[in-house]
Amino acid sequence: MDTLEIKGQWNIIKGKMKQKWANLTDDDLRYADGTLDETIGRIQKKTGESRDSIERAIRNADEGKM
Repeated sequence: MDTLEIKGQWNIIKGKMKQKWANLTDDDLRYADGTLDETIGRIQKKTGESRDSIERAIRNADEGKM
């Protein structure tokens, strides 16, 4: 999945991420061009999940599998 795909689906993905990790806030999930790494880092810090796990969750959310 590339950044453009994520950007286009971000509101859907964001909602599903909040369902999976209820302690995430809108500020944690703020996404802007070029900040995907920062966003993933915030999620890692807040949830303790690995980068791979978070990327997998984003892909699954984008595919409707979360």
